[in-house]
Amino acid sequence: MYRCVAAAAAVLFLVAPASAQQRQFPQNALRGALQFVEPPEILLNGQPARLAPGARIRGQNNMLVLSGALSGSKLLVHYTVDIGALVKDVWILTPEEAAKKPWPTNPGEAESWSFDSVAQTWTKP
Repeated sequence: MYRCVAAAAAVLFLVAPASAQQRQFPQNALRGALQFVEPPEILLNGQPARLAPGARIRGQNNMLVLSGALSGSKLLVHYTVDIGALVKDVWILTPEEAAKKPWPTNPGEAESWSFDSVAQTWTKP
């Protein structure tokens, strides 16, 4: 009995700090509206695009989500693309993350703005 209680308490202590931490997005992550059509086909900001083979989609809880489970949904995300212009990494934003503005929506903005990786904020020139 005590082992079960101890194991449950250990899980709570491990999970609680992880959920309270801020996710760190890479500097090349862009913000966009992503609609899952028929995986690997997607609409990115209303334009047809494709998920890369092995693309990783992380939900608001930072756990991996299967693209098939998101068919038909339209979400605000941060994403990265690979050298072939395929969407490689996707993070479904929490309301707190979505409230952080400005965030670049195209590579030109990302090149001309400055990024603070610790605070996870962008500054326009």
